[in-house]
Amino acid sequence: MERLSETPFVHENCRIINSHLGQYTEIGMGNYFENVVFGDYSYTGELCILQNTVVKKFANIAAMVRVGPTNHPVDRPTLHHFTYRRKMYGFDTEDDLDFLNYRKQRKTIIGNDTWLGHGSIIMPGVTVGDGAVVGSGAVVTKDVEAYTIVAGVPAKPIRKRFDDNTAEKLQAIKWWDWDHELIKERLFDFARGVEEFIEKYYKGQVPL
Repeated sequence: MERLSETPFVHENCRIINSHLGQYTEIGMGNYFENVVFGDYSYTGELCILQNTVVKKFANIAAMVRVGPTNHPVDRPTLHHFTYRRKMYGFDTEDDLDFLNYRKQRKTIIGNDTWLGHGSIIMPGVTVGDGAVVGSGAVVTKDVEAYTIVAGVPAKPIRKRFDDNTAEKLQAIKWWDWDHELIKERLFDFARGVEEFIEKYYKGQVPL
């Protein structure tokens, strides 16, 4: 296994377009990224496709996940992309930039410390909150609250990972914003119960 560093590690056969990769990130084999901001310590498995997406820090993305799939114009006489990728077919000298820009601006947001299960699909414009879990094969069409587990087609809440008070305190601590050396120093606190972690680091504000 490769040791990660401040330089992103990108496996073979990936295509990365107009995207920014953070530190200690790993991009799985055969990934396709387009218009993506990929936060520090986040990673993907094999064969993932992310478009027009902001992934925050420490996101865990399994293989074959699709985030922000671009929509076809269902209100036009045809669904086919010749109506907006006009140059490809020699129909016009310009593409439909209004439509293409609309798709780019419709961002999907994946929060900090999230887990997207194998083969899940997160639709464009959806926000998956911090600490949330998306089950394998789920199709997420609506926002997912922080620290909530969802599954199914369409995805529905299964349960909360923690009670609301605990979730709020974790979000106040914002451990994902700690620097590399501080996380290293406090590493073994992450292997303990969440109550102990909160008791040690929650002070009603982000620890210094």
